Amino acid sequence: MSSRTVLVIDDSPTILKVVELVLTKAGFAVLTAADGDEGVELAKRCNPDLILLDFVMPRMNGYQVCRAMHAEAELRDVPVVLMSAKGDQVGDRFVKVMGIVDYITKPFSPEAITAVVQHTIEKYVESAVEAEVPLLGEQEVTVDAAAAALAVEREALAQLRAGLSKAAAEVVASAAAAQSITLDAESIANWIAEGLALEVVDTLVGALRAAAPELAGSADAVLTGDLRVIPLAEVLALFEQQHQSGVLTVSRGNAKVDVHLRKGLVELAMASGVSEEFLLGRFILQADLMSAEDFELFLSTRAGSGRLLGAQLVKLGYLSDEDLKQAMAKQTSELIYELFRWRFGRFTFRATEQLAPVAAEANLALAVQGILMEGFRRIDEWHLIEREVEDFELVFVRNEDAVARMGRGRLARDEVTVLELVNGRNTVKDIVRLSKMGSYDVSKMLFRLLSIKLIRRRVQAVAV
Repeated sequence: MSSRTVLVIDDSPTILKVVELVLTKAGFAVLTAADGDEGVELAKRCNPDLILLDFVMPRMNGYQVCRAMHAEAELRDVPVVLMSAKGDQVGDRFVKVMGIVDYITKPFSPEAITAVVQHTIEKYVESAVEAEVPLLGEQEVTVDAAAAALAVEREALAQLRAGLSKAAAEVVASAAAAQSITLDAESIANWIAEGLALEVVDTLVGALRAAAPELAGSADAVLTGDLRVIPLAEVLALFEQQHQSGVLTVSRGNAKVDVHLRKGLVELAMASGVSEEFLLGRFILQADLMSAEDFELFLSTRAGSGRLLGAQLVKLGYLSDEDLKQAMAKQTSELIYELFRWRFGRFTFRATEQLAPVAAEANLALAVQGILMEGFRRIDEWHLIEREVEDFELVFVRNEDAVARMGRGRLARDEVTVLELVNGRNTVKDIVRLSKMGSYDVSKMLFRLLSIKLIRRRVQAVAV
């Protein structure tokens, strides 16, 4: 572990957590403070090698913190990197003022914040000691053992399907006989079995494991828990740190998301029972990979097909492999961002080196750190947005005079799309559905339009 200590001062708990996670993995000792006063006192006690300092904080802003530290002889030479949001008035003219040697703009990637810290330490402090965070007992599973385990699991699923089909067929045949209808129980069982593909049975078993792990009795369920007790972000960070491979199933009510991991990287996320905004088609259209007309035509000719939508689009020449991968990466990330917002639910992790074919083929290899950074940034924004857009049944109306004065040309395309759907009748939920955008994006646009007074809440009539 590096002997270099970084003090992070920020009033956002999520920024503190994710920066601590990223820099700890990079080999630094990390201290955190939630405001300027606490940061100054902690710096006096610990004398860090570098300080990452938020620009905008209550009570003491970044410059006030710098002035307070500059007044302390032992802290005067500690380099400070200022963290600022887009739009904050920070620039080169503030660098090298009272210890500020650099600045970085939020949102930043894990790679960016690590590079800034490493560069600053190398330039202003002695050469940092390179170190690696030790793995916490990574499981060793051979490919042969994993393949054998997978074969046993598939056989068990097949037996379960056969049992369910037979039991259901006997009931249907008996009911038919009571109404003088002759149906062969064996044929019925075969029909039911055709509908119960092994993937369907596996999904049902996964839902059972997630909802009640104690009933599953499965040796491969190496970790289960409650989201109210263990945040999902910490679970994912642990799996990345240990380079784990397997399937993380997260469920809440009828909604379920399977996150497939290989050596700590996210290969794919698949869901059932979630909002239509997380369907792959939305991300294909949003990235302009297909026209809406072509997509609707494709869907109309696809009825009854059991093939995966993305694979079929590639085969028919609508999308390239790279286009599909782009859309799937966006879909997977958005599903995980949504999971971060779940305040309750259960999770189960099943370790395996051999992923499901669809996940292995997707091969997205998304870094957990990057997902966490963006996810936490969104959580911070949600806290602000939900003050104004706290209910998806809200209805807004346009301020036509303000729109005319400002002009639609000064708005981004997505802002215009949302603005046009604000008509005094559509709820937020309606706008999400009609715009083919995500609830986060729509809520963010509504918040922006509210802040510049182009829209307002519809006032309900009051009976007197």
